[in-house]
Amino acid sequence: MQAGLKRQNGISLVGLILVLAALGFIGVLGLKIVPTYTEYRAIQNAIVTAKATGGSVIEIQKSFDASATTGYISSITSRDLIIGKENGEMEISFAYEKKIPLVGPASLLLEYQGTTSKTAAAPAKTDQ
Repeated sequence: MQAGLKRQNGISLVGLILVLAALGFIGVLGLKIVPTYTEYRAIQNAIVTAKATGGSVIEIQKSFDASATTGYISSITSRDLIIGKENGEMEISFAYEKKIPLVGPASLLLEYQGTTSKTAAAPAKTDQ
């Protein structure tokens, strides 16, 4: 009888490779998503700044364009903004999609939208 035998515990080589592959995929996905989210936050800040300048639609667009230049915003332009009055106050909204290619035909579609409105409901974009 072998009383001194102990069973080894741990992860196998195949298990380690699978875990590392999953972590690598999540890491690459994160590296692709973080810049789009950073740009989204820059757009949010730019519309808040543009609203604070007040004035006409053209002045708001110029303020957004200035912020877009310094904030490296390339997904939307000032012409993509939805600017209108709500409860007597100018409100600015935006909505856009960002498609991130993954592997072969697979891609990830992120839909971003934001508004300066207190009701937090971005108005539907009208055809221009």
